[in-house]
Amino acid sequence: MTAHEQYMPAPAHGAQIKKVDGPKWELVVVRELRHSPEKVWQALTDPAQLREWAPFEADTSLATVGAKVKLTTVGQPPPYNVFETVVTRADAPKVLEYTSWGNPMRWELEPRDGGTRLTLWTAIDRRFIAMGATGWHICFDVLDRAFGDNPLGRMAGPEVMKFGFFHKLHAEYAQQFGIELPKSGPM
Repeated sequence: MTAHEQYMPAPAHGAQIKKVDGPKWELVVVRELRHSPEKVWQALTDPAQLREWAPFEADTSLATVGAKVKLTTVGQPPPYNVFETVVTRADAPKVLEYTSWGNPMRWELEPRDGGTRLTLWTAIDRRFIAMGATGWHICFDVLDRAFGDNPLGRMAGPEVMKFGFFHKLHAEYAQQFGIELPKSGPM
């Protein structure tokens, strides 16, 4: 049995939403990680480390203000999978800001009990906000374990949707946010 098949996420937690503009809502995801802010900063900005846990790849570091970075979404077909962004804030190891597919993303890292409280703010269409919370929940689990003896390996994109835990977690976030899942299936 693979690590992905053995993985079981904790119930939906650490996420909240609020209305911003039009169909966009803000998703805020908070996670306590076992690693230092410096280590987490590297995982958020270094292309090689992003490939271990994130739902996208970066062609260059995200650690410098003004850096133009091409982000490529995992598992999506071209040309819809590529977006160019510019890093607008990079205060290592505290705050990182850029846009992702036109949506602002803000990462805050706070030292906590030998680890890091990681908070992500991003705008997302309400139709996809429970799916976004589910994806980030899983990615943050992968991130937290990426530095240890028992890494999970990246779980993102359409591949992760093949597992039952994804659908269970997605339903939990949808219920938490008061969002009805599409009638055509678990997605």
